[in-house]
Amino acid sequence: MVICVARGHILRANHLCSSWPRIWQRRMSRRVYNDKDFDQEEIKAVLSGFPGGSIDLSKQDSGIGILTINNPSYMNALSGTMMVQLEEKVSQLEQWTDGKGLIVQGAAGTFCSGSDLNAVKAISNPNDGMKMCMFMQNTLTRLLRLPLISVALVEGRALGGGAELTTACDFRLMAPGSVIQFVHKHMGLVPGWGGAARLVNLIGSQNSVKLLSGALKVDPEFGLQIKLVDGLLQDPNEGAQTFLEQTEKWLSQYTKGPAPVIQAIKKVVLSGRELPLVEALRTEKEVFGTVWGGPANLQALTNRSKYK
Repeated sequence: MVICVARGHILRANHLCSSWPRIWQRRMSRRVYNDKDFDQEEIKAVLSGFPGGSIDLSKQDSGIGILTINNPSYMNALSGTMMVQLEEKVSQLEQWTDGKGLIVQGAAGTFCSGSDLNAVKAISNPNDGMKMCMFMQNTLTRLLRLPLISVALVEGRALGGGAELTTACDFRLMAPGSVIQFVHKHMGLVPGWGGAARLVNLIGSQNSVKLLSGALKVDPEFGLQIKLVDGLLQDPNEGAQTFLEQTEKWLSQYTKGPAPVIQAIKKVVLSGRELPLVEALRTEKEVFGTVWGGPANLQALTNRSKYK
């Protein structure tokens, strides 16, 4: 009888599995702005005219991806081509069925100093600036919505757009001496890549006003105090592992288990955060159906894992 019931669950789960990934892909890959708002290919062509640096992605067998912002000679500022590459890497990660976690880091001891000023000056007219803003909001929103548990490894400086990028991850870990600073006011600007909206969700409106209007430097201890930061890394010179190794170890406590289960957890959390209650509940039910009666569920029932 139990076997028959389990088979029934499997059949229903398989039916849901065949349709739900498409539903989820449409829902959570949905852009903030669509083709009616701006021509994405047009702005990508404009941005591609400003070369330099790269966005590198490696995928480990453990299911952890490492996304590296690589433009050390400019403190890892994002050139136009890097913005385009970031969107392309996010698209690849959306299709990574075996993925469970993602670490976003900068190359050569610093995180990211925002956008490359050469590109910013060249597209300083309001029309192109607004298109770049919409393009990056779409990209970072999709990054945050990935069905992967993501963490920003903040070493050195995360300034301006780099600070905004840290908020597009689920967690932030900071190395000794590192700084997160929303310096937009000094440039006569406000965040434009979605960083302000995400910051309010993370630390509340009052702390967000302080950070933005004061362009305050957030060091590791202050970051912990206002709950922008989730953990502090130890200096490798004092016998600790490298910052990346420490981050991988920290992330591993949340990515143990089969990829479908880890991704399902991220999906239900996303739906609870972004959708109205009734739609979030329906989404949770649909995601639940993709793992109920699945291999991990049946194995856990056999092993009575609930009591371990």
